[in-house]
Amino acid sequence: MREIINFNTNWEFFPKWSDDLKSKYLDSGYSITLPHTVKEIDLHYTDETETFMVCGYQNDFIYDSKALKDKRVLIHFEGAMAAAEVFVNGNSFGEHKGGYLPFTYDITDFLRDGDNLIAVKLDSTERKDIPPFGNEIDYLCYGGIYREVQIIIVDDVSIENVMLTALANYTIVGKVRIRNSRREKIDETLVFNLYTDNKFITEISKEVIINDDLFTDIDIYLEIDPDKIELWDLDNPKLYTLDTSISNEDLVSIRVGFRNVTINENGFFLNDKRIKLRGLNRHQSYPYVGYAMPERVQKKDADILKYDLGLNVVRSSHYPASRHFLDRCDEIGLLVFEEIPGWQYIGDKDWQKVAIDNVVDMIERDFHHPSIYIWGVRINESQDNHSFYKETNSVAHRLDKTRPTGGVRYIKGSELLEDVYTYNDFKHTGNNDPIDSQRFVTKLDKNVPYMITEYNGHMFPTKMQDCEERLLEHTERHYRIINAIALDNSIIGGTGWCAFDYNTHFDFGSGDRVCYHGVCDMFRNKKFAASAYSSQKDIHKNQYVLEPVTIHTRGERSGGGIFPLIISTNCDYIELYFDDELAAKEYPATAKYAGLKHPPIIVNLENNVPGVSNIRWKDMRIVGFVRGKAVIERKYLKNPTFHSLLLRADNEVLNAINDGSTWDSTRITVKAVDSLGNKLPFINEAINIDVKGVGELIGNDNPVLEGGVYSFWVRTTHRRGSIKISVSNRRVETGVIEIKVK
Repeated sequence: MREIINFNTNWEFFPKWSDDLKSKYLDSGYSITLPHTVKEIDLHYTDETETFMVCGYQNDFIYDSKALKDKRVLIHFEGAMAAAEVFVNGNSFGEHKGGYLPFTYDITDFLRDGDNLIAVKLDSTERKDIPPFGNEIDYLCYGGIYREVQIIIVDDVSIENVMLTALANYTIVGKVRIRNSRREKIDETLVFNLYTDNKFITEISKEVIINDDLFTDIDIYLEIDPDKIELWDLDNPKLYTLDTSISNEDLVSIRVGFRNVTINENGFFLNDKRIKLRGLNRHQSYPYVGYAMPERVQKKDADILKYDLGLNVVRSSHYPASRHFLDRCDEIGLLVFEEIPGWQYIGDKDWQKVAIDNVVDMIERDFHHPSIYIWGVRINESQDNHSFYKETNSVAHRLDKTRPTGGVRYIKGSELLEDVYTYNDFKHTGNNDPIDSQRFVTKLDKNVPYMITEYNGHMFPTKMQDCEERLLEHTERHYRIINAIALDNSIIGGTGWCAFDYNTHFDFGSGDRVCYHGVCDMFRNKKFAASAYSSQKDIHKNQYVLEPVTIHTRGERSGGGIFPLIISTNCDYIELYFDDELAAKEYPATAKYAGLKHPPIIVNLENNVPGVSNIRWKDMRIVGFVRGKAVIERKYLKNPTFHSLLLRADNEVLNAINDGSTWDSTRITVKAVDSLGNKLPFINEAINIDVKGVGELIGNDNPVLEGGVYSFWVRTTHRRGSIKISVSNRRVETGVIEIKVK
């Protein structure tokens, strides 16, 4: 049976590569645990070139030829940015180009008994021969072995990859790739066992012939008893474990969900049910460490998108996402638009070959994920290139006949080679129509499958600490566009730009190397605009939302007051009180936002309420009602003061580093609040963060609150125990929180 060894600890990092690193142990490195970034960057006004380096990593693998007789030893990298050359005892396996997809080498023939030096030469510069590089690019790619590494020990005949997906007609289709290191023809039996919740469902055997090449792809078609299967959908993302094995007991396990995706000119259909897609784009980057975050944090992003923001789809812009993120999307029912790396630029034929290889590697890695409903096979926002995109589509359709392709463009009348015309519509500037019509964009004389893949974003960048009027306009722009998309039956849905703010190059963003395009900041803290999405959550799950788009103060808006007041909610109606006197009872603005299940409520009392200098400012209370019952309430003080620092951890228990595992991490959020717990957005003061015990702080220990809030991550070490986090400011009592590490 195969043995999988986590190989993430005991690495040595060398900021500058030397050829001596290939075959000599050097003691001048830094001890690190994967995932790792070549350099932690500053939050604002960083120099992105600081991450451009040719660096080195070393680790040691102990090999016992007698214990591993007739075994093959593979090393598997989940992702290394951007070009990696692996050496085993000085022997090179060539250079792997591209940082977003995995690669595997059979290192057996270069191993010797005892210690074996594994070295990686990593080039994190933005090389013109590797997508997405070659020209300008609106995001950072950082650098490092930023995903996990494994040593995989298998027999000389083993399963290389299981590329199977489950369909709503109760079949499992795809292929299984066999690695045959014997290089001789073999009769073999593949056995498939299907389980759910550890309950056995069925076993199916298939007699196959493995040829004498190193790899043999075997087509698979399995029929499953429909009485034993539930379909995967957004509300019931039912998953099944599929174990694939061969006679020597080599086994690979994947999870599948039985579902069917159809996209046509009439819309998007999941299991023949029409669904309007509503989502956002996501960059996988984080403050300070860039891409180098472990499993728990990657999965948390999916939870934020699904549960906090109420989305049903995410686009993994502009590259394949972490397998952990995709696993979580499978688990919670969040659809994924996954695409190859790239941003506007198309390079030469060699560059294009790497991009085509990315199509192959992306689909072969992620074929089994039920959450993925479409493959993005075009370089984001690039110009037309008939031969190149004909090839990327052909490759995708050859590998996967169950999913459509899309290609994100921003030019009108672009040649449609994909199954779905996916388009970035940045028409809306505030006073004009929210979106263009499909046929105006496509220049075709008929409707085709059509999706808007970006909107807003750079058209109205917004910071957490911006004035209320700008935050209000930001929110309204998102409302206008998601409403327009919902009303247009020729559009299958949209993914706005974007979920989270992100670091970028000097020639984009706000000059400080940050694009403030998100409905959340880089730390995943929600701006008001996030409520346009979260308010669309179903109330039958008791997920009540009541988010007035105001901080409730007399003089923040031009001219004073807080009206018109937009309230994002999924309640039936609200009641608004000043000093406990009913001032308004209002219902959703259905006429203005007819496409939304839960339109915002607009209260416009103008001269009848506080807001001008000769009327006393008052406390405010807003109550949300569902079916005549009060279910949620928000209170605001007329005279808030800085009361305390409110601390919250995403997780109370983390895992210590052990047995080659990665480090673990959780986010701590700090808010400056008044006595009611409302955030004070103009507390832009420094806080001091002190981390004691068996954890470490990621980033700055003396940051400034931005918009009254700041988040940070702590990471685990090799020790078990507890992490005690203290956050202080001279004006209030120190906040303390404790995380257990097991």
